[in-house]
Amino acid sequence: MRNKLQSYVNTGTPIYNPRQTKVLSASQAFAAEKGLAVLKYVLTPRIKATYVAFDSMKNYLDAIYDVTVVYEGKDDRGQRKESQSMTEFFCKEYSKIHIYIDRMDKKDVPEEQEHMRRWLHERFEIKDKMLIEFYDSPDPERRNKFPGKSVNSKLKKTLPSVLILTGLRKLYINT
Repeated sequence: MRNKLQSYVNTGTPIYNPRQTKVLSASQAFAAEKGLAVLKYVLTPRIKATYVAFDSMKNYLDAIYDVTVVYEGKDDRGQRKESQSMTEFFCKEYSKIHIYIDRMDKKDVPEEQEHMRRWLHERFEIKDKMLIEFYDSPDPERRNKFPGKSVNSKLKKTLPSVLILTGLRKLYINT
């Protein structure tokens, strides 16, 4: 896994580029073909890797986390800002990143693959609605905000944050 992630960094692979309209269009066509809700801001989830990962790890988990990362704002043309490459994400300053984390108890995750497929798509529908509100809300007070409590970080770059959090995690694990 480390080697695969490093290959993404080495090649400058973007995390997700909202301007890759062919990818989004193909995802939306797939959803329509399967009778699923067509999503505006997220790709239609594929179940196989999620199912295999959960099935393999379920005896070691108490919960799973649904994490949504959003880069705030739009560019000069009113388009969503392009996502950063892995290298930029770890090394470059960015105006504002919003992270939303939702914890789900293991018992609430369906274990049968077909039920998990529906459940996962419903999770992505929730995520998509949240992003529609984030980017397109007519109420300026709700735009560029996730639901719930907001916590602001004073650190200006991602890499220092990662290093500090990694160091704290190691310190916590070693004590």
